[in-house]
Amino acid sequence: MGVDYYNILKVNRNATDDDLKKSYRRLAMKWHPDKNPNSKKEAEAQFKKISEAYEVLSDAQKRSVYDQYGEEGLKGMPPQGSSSGGFHNGSCSNDFRFNPRNAEDIFAEFFGRNPFGFASTGHGKSTRFQSDGGMFGGFGGGDNAFRTYGEAANGGGAPRKPPPIESKLPCTLEELYTGSTRKMKISRNVVDANGRLVPESEILTIDVKPGWKKGTKITFPDKGNEQVNQLPADLVFVVDEKPHDVYKRDSNDLIVNQKISLAEALSGTVVSLVTLDGRDLSIPVSDIVSPGYELVIAKEGMPISKEPGNKGNLRIKFEVKFPARLTSEQRAALKRILGG
Repeated sequence: MGVDYYNILKVNRNATDDDLKKSYRRLAMKWHPDKNPNSKKEAEAQFKKISEAYEVLSDAQKRSVYDQYGEEGLKGMPPQGSSSGGFHNGSCSNDFRFNPRNAEDIFAEFFGRNPFGFASTGHGKSTRFQSDGGMFGGFGGGDNAFRTYGEAANGGGAPRKPPPIESKLPCTLEELYTGSTRKMKISRNVVDANGRLVPESEILTIDVKPGWKKGTKITFPDKGNEQVNQLPADLVFVVDEKPHDVYKRDSNDLIVNQKISLAEALSGTVVSLVTLDGRDLSIPVSDIVSPGYELVIAKEGMPISKEPGNKGNLRIKFEVKFPARLTSEQRAALKRILGG
């Protein structure tokens, strides 16, 4: 059959007119090139496919020809394996040739003539999308053909995009050390094919990467509430760190405060820790722990998200507990030992 228009519009073969409109609204807004400034070529191609699919399936005659003879029959070419000409209402003919309408004109019927602030010069003559006679029509207009939404929004009449909706994503230090997959259920209002606001729920997946820091933002474009004649807002989750009982984070380093006795400070000790990924660490302390002493263990800190395989340091800070009192014998012994 060639191009599968039903698959392009994400509808089944029994789709009603309302089904087609709802799907076109959603997909056309998603793939409009002005909404995809970082992947224009892909967006242009997809936007044209969506527009052509809607034009065929929303027209009873074109849909009937397409259902019987496929894309080749629609476009006046003989179906594969046939030597006859194009098909029209079941008979061989060369007088039915489907030429897709300009993609932007179809879009304008749903969202207004200047939804992104660019001009049209009449039916089929949009300055944004000039046809090159190809299968899906063409995109032209030179270097200034595609302006970003921000530029277009300065023009009158363009739908406004509200500021992003931010929500905290509290993460444990363990999650930020090992990484995790979070499932977030969101509820929002969307505009249906009839222009009414209806509630919709969706599960969003967030892959928390090892080493992410507080303030890291994960953006889901257009997942905020929709409003009539207004673009949906982006939904943004902002990583927040939950306090930990043992470790404190300092950029890529982990800090531990360890209490030891005066005897341990002078004669040595072993610090036992459980790492954030569940390993047991036994760290010998052989140096004399003087005020301000800090023991640094390389590469036992947080993973560095931009340097896979690399980690920060573990820094152990000591607090020396002095005895509350000493007997006269202890004092004498210490003076003798320490040479006081």
